[in-house]
Amino acid sequence: MPDADSARATAREAIALLTGAAGFTEHRPPPRPLPPDGPLGWAGYDAARERASARTGEEESVVYGTGVVGDRPCALLSFEFGFLGGSLGRNTGDRLAAAYELALTRRLPLLALVATGGSRMQEGMVALTQLQRVAAASTRLRAAGLPQIAVVRDPTTGGGWATVGAGADVVLALPGAQVGFAGSRVRPPDADPYAYSAEGQFAAGQVDAVVPADELAATVTQWLRALGPHEDLPAAPVPRALSAAGPEPTAGAGTGSTAGTGTGAGAGTGSTAGAGTGAGAGTGSTAGGGAGSTAGGGAVAPLPGTGREAVARARDPRRPRAEAYLADYFAVRLPIHGDRSGATDPGLLCGLGLRADGQPAAYVAQCGTPTRPAGYRAAARTVRLADRLGVPVLTLVDTPGAANDAEAERAGAGAAIADTFAAIAAARVPVTTLVIGEGGSGGALALAAPDNTHVTVDSYFSVIAPELAAAILKRPPSETGATADQLRLRPQDLVELGFALSIVG
Repeated sequence: MPDADSARATAREAIALLTGAAGFTEHRPPPRPLPPDGPLGWAGYDAARERASARTGEEESVVYGTGVVGDRPCALLSFEFGFLGGSLGRNTGDRLAAAYELALTRRLPLLALVATGGSRMQEGMVALTQLQRVAAASTRLRAAGLPQIAVVRDPTTGGGWATVGAGADVVLALPGAQVGFAGSRVRPPDADPYAYSAEGQFAAGQVDAVVPADELAATVTQWLRALGPHEDLPAAPVPRALSAAGPEPTAGAGTGSTAGTGTGAGAGTGSTAGAGTGAGAGTGSTAGGGAGSTAGGGAVAPLPGTGREAVARARDPRRPRAEAYLADYFAVRLPIHGDRSGATDPGLLCGLGLRADGQPAAYVAQCGTPTRPAGYRAAARTVRLADRLGVPVLTLVDTPGAANDAEAERAGAGAAIADTFAAIAAARVPVTTLVIGEGGSGGALALAAPDNTHVTVDSYFSVIAPELAAAILKRPPSETGATADQLRLRPQDLVELGFALSIVG
């Protein structure tokens, strides 16, 4: 086993770090000799290739084949930076295209271990056009519903970053790696080096996680389990209620428990549901003004009697938030980070997770803050990835509304919200929604499943906040409570109106 702390592992050491004793079976494309000194007749190119081969033991800058990471078979490709800086030439393109085709033919996920300086200048445009070959191969893999994971090593720059690296579904980076389109010799002399680092790319939402080398095998294994490929997965169960009347669960204590999913709608008579089958499964609460049903046998808070009370309870800082629900729902969480457009929103959590029974689900969870455009873009990215891979989606709604400051407008709030609506509407996989707190207008509705939304007893959903509605109607603040009642925003109102299928509690 190679040293996990090696800053510049060879292509084969990087593969062995992940496959371990399971081993790796190398594949090679049919030989295709280059003309003397390459397609451009670049003087000394053949000699440079011979020196690189003698130094590294490799014939080209990429090694590819099949292997097993943890318990998951996959197609692997790994760049050898010692061979002409891991650059991409025509023969490199042959190997990359063959690696993608191997994944496609065998229906395997593709794992790319990237360390490259970009296109090989000694081959000119012949080298540059290999990026188009990679993009086409990646597109075919996406269309087939097969996942792509990139591990970006030091350095990952140029066209290799802009295709194999940044083009993957999930991007993991080794700490301290140089990562960026511009390499160190071509960027502006006064450029901030942090922007070209793994950590800087993570901060900018371009990398999903920075993973130490000794944790990489375990992390990639979990990602491969979550991403699949999968066939005919069931809908994500509705999370069990975590009422503010009881203690919050311990963070990280994923139980795999499910919750009942009541289906009734009617004037104060919404039917209960006892369909939950997992540990701690409770029944859906009835729609009415009485006490909520129990979850696992303990008493929970009653349904709110007035609209004002519903709003107050949803805004109560003691109410369980998204982090508590996700910790209770998943045994393993794998965050998807950032919008891939240079921004992040810490108030919206996205990713894939594994429940206690091993079943995967994608999640998009609002954390009670106004959701920013970067959050909506990350949400749309997550939903589309899950849809392409056949993974069900869970959304947790909790926001007073979309961010409405000038910065949010400049960042494209309207377009980002529209794109999230579109991603949910177009999803072919089942989407399950639980409203766990505030449902603030369209900024919350963008994440709600049109036909599978459920609500907790300490939530509300409204076309507009009651304070704003009163102001628009030129009512005094004393009438805000009456306005909240008129809006019919309580959990039981939402069931009666047909917006929610059940009250989970």
